[in-house]
Amino acid sequence: MGFFYYIRKYFKMSKRQRKSELKSTLWFMPFWYIVGAVGLSAFTFYLDYIVDVSLYLPAAIGFSGQTLQVLLSALVGGVLTLSAFTINSLLVALTTFSGQFSSKMLVNFVSDRATQHVLGIFNGSFIYVLLNFLYVTHEEEEYIVATPALSILTAITAAVTFIYFINHTTTWMQVHNISYNMNSKSKSVQASLEKELKPYHLEKHVDEAKLPSEAEGKIIEANQPGYFQVADFSRLIKQAKRDNSLIRFDVRIGEFVVEGTPVVTYWENEEKVDPARYLKSIEIGIKQTEIQDLEYGLIKLAEVAIKALGHNDPLTVTNTIHQIADLLKSIGQSSNFSPYLFDQEQELRVILNQKDFRYYLHKGFASIREYANQNSAVMTELLTMVALLSKTMDQSVHKDLWEFARQTILGFDNYSLYENDCLYILEQLSVLSKNTGNQKDYLFLLEYMLERVSSKSASKVPSSL
Repeated sequence: MGFFYYIRKYFKMSKRQRKSELKSTLWFMPFWYIVGAVGLSAFTFYLDYIVDVSLYLPAAIGFSGQTLQVLLSALVGGVLTLSAFTINSLLVALTTFSGQFSSKMLVNFVSDRATQHVLGIFNGSFIYVLLNFLYVTHEEEEYIVATPALSILTAITAAVTFIYFINHTTTWMQVHNISYNMNSKSKSVQASLEKELKPYHLEKHVDEAKLPSEAEGKIIEANQPGYFQVADFSRLIKQAKRDNSLIRFDVRIGEFVVEGTPVVTYWENEEKVDPARYLKSIEIGIKQTEIQDLEYGLIKLAEVAIKALGHNDPLTVTNTIHQIADLLKSIGQSSNFSPYLFDQEQELRVILNQKDFRYYLHKGFASIREYANQNSAVMTELLTMVALLSKTMDQSVHKDLWEFARQTILGFDNYSLYENDCLYILEQLSVLSKNTGNQKDYLFLLEYMLERVSSKSASKVPSSL
């Protein structure tokens, strides 16, 4: 009963959500390997017992039925042992990821294509050799060629795959690969979302004063508690065009809602609108997903850095901050998109609820800043990345970058600094002030920082940084 419920759950999902869920499970890819193993076993049976390829090959390379059964019984045990070692290694890796970095990384490792292919190869190899073992006879005069040859080749493949999996696991667990893979995953989500919304973005000015009033709008409430996971924007726009209506999202993708929370507001025109049609294009689930949620990727990376701070692992913290900066740059370039989506007739149909770059900057760096507990090395790295972003990003976000740095500096209240720490922090702050045009404000922060250094050391800090 539970199995059918599990399968039925996938059919209720949208196409994009179903694809994402299947990628994050361990059974889907091995299932296809098992299907392939059954087909290959049937083909092997056809070669040996229908075509009888042993008649066309030298007898020396064949096996008798009894000898082949001994061989296959050994191969079945060997492949099963390798599978057990692989599962054990997988559990150790998952435990390490969960405890040292973040429990959210488990989905990344499980959904990794290499991990799923490895498990598929072991399951397929075991099923293939086991099926071959079942239909081999005990006749001494019988000579079989295809079954032993392909079974031995399958066992060799499983052995090589085991070595590959150990290398894959140890490589994947390295700090730079962990943060880079998480960053790449978030970027792919962003690129997919941009591609989906691009046809509906127009360089067209929208006068907000001419938008319908709040009093005329009708609200669609959430019918269950959970996270706002996915919205089918294309379907919503087409439906709004048919209804000649305007839709506005009152919550963001990834935001948690309770039952009865206003999710969407819509405005009718001539025709009466059935709100259930719009609700079908919205997915609310019990967990956050990265299908359309850019913020979730930032949160996962920040959590890795916070965990590393607790384990006194500065290399992981630094590397993660670098990846967050790269992701913030990518998000900053896309967050300038208009929240207005139009149909093919250039009529406004959907208004998104989206945050600006300042919000994402806070989500990415603020929690690390908080848990760093005035760690000057971490603060210096944060300001270095903020200064780096100011060199590569549009001037529209310079104010947000400077304000974040300013708040970070003011957070050093009642905290003493070593001379070199103060020097390095001021160096990055000086670069940022020049890039953002805040030299005057920098002088105030300079004096503020010098108060955190002893009077003897402060005299050595150049004021012209």
